[in-house]
Amino acid sequence: MREMILAKTGELILKGGNRRRFQDMLKGNMKRSLKAVGDFQIYDQQATVYVLPEREDDIDEMVNRLSKVFGIVNLSRAGIIEKDMEKIMNFAPEYLSDALMGVNTFKVESRRADKSFPYKSPEISAMVGGALLDAFPHLTVDVINPDVVVRVEVRDTDAFVYAGRIKAAGGMPTGTNGRAMLLLSGGIDSPVAGHMIAKRGVYVEGIHFFSYPYTGEKAKEKVLTLADRIADYTGSMPLHIVPFTEAQLAIRDNCPSEHMTLIMRRMMMKIANEVAKKRECQGLITGESIGQVASQTVWALGVTDSVTDIPVFRPCIGMDKDEIVQIARKIDTFETSILPYEDCCTVFTPKHPTTRPNIENILKSESHIPFDELCKKAIEGIETINIRKY
Repeated sequence: MREMILAKTGELILKGGNRRRFQDMLKGNMKRSLKAVGDFQIYDQQATVYVLPEREDDIDEMVNRLSKVFGIVNLSRAGIIEKDMEKIMNFAPEYLSDALMGVNTFKVESRRADKSFPYKSPEISAMVGGALLDAFPHLTVDVINPDVVVRVEVRDTDAFVYAGRIKAAGGMPTGTNGRAMLLLSGGIDSPVAGHMIAKRGVYVEGIHFFSYPYTGEKAKEKVLTLADRIADYTGSMPLHIVPFTEAQLAIRDNCPSEHMTLIMRRMMMKIANEVAKKRECQGLITGESIGQVASQTVWALGVTDSVTDIPVFRPCIGMDKDEIVQIARKIDTFETSILPYEDCCTVFTPKHPTTRPNIENILKSESHIPFDELCKKAIEGIETINIRKY
């Protein structure tokens, strides 16, 4: 018996004249994801991409990898059988025994792509359903709300039988919607924000502000791990480490304490903006949520955005912490994010930061430091680490 993987592509089918470009990019991402596992054949028809492994032992790892490829909504493992109705009826109970043993109800949905096949879709469903009822007396048919949907596809060369679907990453294929620069801290929110924007087909790079010795190597390793988690879904992620100690000390020593956080955020946004443009990114990504901290009030966000000239994407902006944590757990970043290693945002936090800043006052405070010179020096000292999964 041979098995193959059926990857459903969801909203790509709505792309009209651009659909082929999206589909080809998805197949390219899938091929790169699977290249290290083993040999395979891959082709697509309508809203499904078919992957046929050369070795049966590779299929578990292939399913695991494909479940994290953006653009795939769900996956199914399907048994391959000759296009013969009697053989299909004999094969289905044997192949589906594990899937049907622990359930009570099922239905069969069939699709006859090969119109020369002598049985129509309703007939195929009825005949396979009858074979399953004979083999599993505990089952009953429920066409409205079944525990399991058994699917039979009759294609040009073979027939496929499968049941159940494995939920995949969804979204759009990586690389179909440009590039953006993620301000990646060591916290919970920014990895979630990066994942959410990457899910829409945006290739994400990361930028992290590192204030040694106030933040140590453990904090840096933590951020590298978070970037690695995002790269599980995107294939790779360049991470730009910005030396930020000199800039933060200048802000601390020369600016009013209530303005420190906001000026620091403005400098981060300015640096990220310049690096993003050099890297041909079309936008910035942050994990900010309105009102979560002093620098994330409506007034503060307006002040920080004034130093940028490319769009700033904030997918977490209207979410509460519980919603963000839920996604962080799902994408396996939460446990890393809560490790007790401080980042530069928390080391120099003032006791009473301003929450309703006035841009004129902030600019006046900034005039006490060489703002542009500090930004330029930080950019010149950037270390780039290329994280590549496939």
